[in-house]
Amino acid sequence: MTEIDIQGSCLCGAVRYRLQGEVQRFYHCHCQRCRKTTGSAHASNILVTPLASLTWLGGEQLLGRYKVPEAERFYNCFCTRCGSPLPRVVPELQGVLVPAGTLDAEPPVRPGGRIFWDSRADWSCSGDDLPVYPEYP
Repeated sequence: MTEIDIQGSCLCGAVRYRLQGEVQRFYHCHCQRCRKTTGSAHASNILVTPLASLTWLGGEQLLGRYKVPEAERFYNCFCTRCGSPLPRVVPELQGVLVPAGTLDAEPPVRPGGRIFWDSRADWSCSGDDLPVYPEYP
């Protein structure tokens, strides 16, 4: 696994964080929930462990959270000022799910695949050589 020590922030810069841990996976997720959360064709998320990998450097009081009522564990964490998605702790995975677009620098890893490919939008991107999976690999 790849060690990571990187910072990130929201669009307005009010919420800032640092990640120090081990990258477990990096996927583009095409499920409907991720599309709705991002407003795009997919979410690009990096899973970092352990749970303590995430440190808020500023703006933690601006964090909002929305849990999908019928979902077992899906929720969205975001800046209440600008709406940017932000990292969220996922105890079931013993880690932190990080929206890759909120990182302030290039991550030391590349996406490993496209998940929930069978539920992607017809207009979604394609054409790269990443492996695709109907759900989780």
